[in-house]
Amino acid sequence: MERRFVNLFDYEAAAREKLDPAAWGYFAGGAGDEITLRRNREALDELEIRYRTMVDVSQRSTATTVLGRGIAFPVLIAPTAMQRLAHPDGELATARAAERAGTVMVVSTTATTGLAEVRSAARGAMWFQLYVYRDRAITAELIGRAVAAGYDAIVLTVDAPVLGRRERDIRLGFSLPPGLTVANAEAAGMHRVPPAVRDASGLMLHFRDLHDAALSPRDVEWVAAISGLPVVVKGIVRGDDARRALEHGARGIVVSNHGGRQLDTSVSAARALPEVVEAVGGAAEVYMDGGVRRGTDVLKALALGARAVLLGRPVLWGLAVGGEDGVVHVLQLLREEFDLAMALAGAREVGDITPDLVRWRR
Repeated sequence: MERRFVNLFDYEAAAREKLDPAAWGYFAGGAGDEITLRRNREALDELEIRYRTMVDVSQRSTATTVLGRGIAFPVLIAPTAMQRLAHPDGELATARAAERAGTVMVVSTTATTGLAEVRSAARGAMWFQLYVYRDRAITAELIGRAVAAGYDAIVLTVDAPVLGRRERDIRLGFSLPPGLTVANAEAAGMHRVPPAVRDASGLMLHFRDLHDAALSPRDVEWVAAISGLPVVVKGIVRGDDARRALEHGARGIVVSNHGGRQLDTSVSAARALPEVVEAVGGAAEVYMDGGVRRGTDVLKALALGARAVLLGRPVLWGLAVGGEDGVVHVLQLLREEFDLAMALAGAREVGDITPDLVRWRR
């Protein structure tokens, strides 16, 4: 009997069976005791939906815009590293799936496929997620490659000056298989990088030795100036940090704790979101990632003020299980759940999802 995938958790279970244990651990794991990893999910479950009734929801639309670009529903594909660990087509399959689903893919600096190759795989909107290296010439080279390839925005990650301690990777002996490299770093001339990230210890050394721990809000201005693209700052969980990013030119904020992979016991994304939304005050778009698994989660994040959410690990589960079609189906399931949640909550369109629709259970 053919296996049926009814929701994103089904894909997670199947991916765990399919993937090498070390690769699974790398994708699924978090930092330390993985408390934040769990809290991201638990916080969304702590939100109750105060649904409306007696609203005509016979006609609905899940469409919205991000940075002025129309998307089919308010879910973007988050930047996730080394996707060819999940499937031979890796980032290329994900790019094609994003186009088919009508949404934006955010491509990771630590992708296993080069920026230009991913960009050429699909015509849909793509953003490039950037880590700032101590060697600014290398960083500028990466930005230049993204601009030349036609990326639409830069997503500047600010919560990884050093790498969090990911104990699953250490225990399971995670290593990058022969034949896979951090393609963008290699293309930019960082010849030390591919061997440096072959195992978990090497990955931590890579961040320590090459990432710029002196990153400041002025770097938002620098990235915007040399790219000419909108800059979205990812990794914010405080209102004051969001305001500093905006003061230096950020066009968007991603409320994120790096999927629980950096500082364990840090605040969950959903709990941090309202403070950031209030601090931004409509001056820029706010997005959220972390723990999203259901269409109701998308509705809850939007009710708390997010413009859209970013989906990370479930995309990898779909990729591992079914390649491009698996990613498309993951996104389709989430969109169908979101549409159903809208209907049952009395929302005809995304703009009808307002703060009064949710409250914290405790």
